[in-house]
Amino acid sequence: MAHKITDECTNCGACESECPVEAISEKNDARWIDPDLCTDCGACVEVCPVDAIVAG
Repeated sequence: MAHKITDECTNCGACESECPVEAISEKNDARWIDPDLCTDCGACVEVCPVDAIVAG
């Protein structure tokens, strides 16, 4: 199941550059993970400074 970005996101962009399948983009002034592209690798979770990414 794809990861999700919570409302705690500060839109820093750290996760986007770590995603190996480019599933993360900006949407409504925050980052968003496309569940159709996410491979559930968890790379984004490791770099999020505010722990705003959770397993879907």
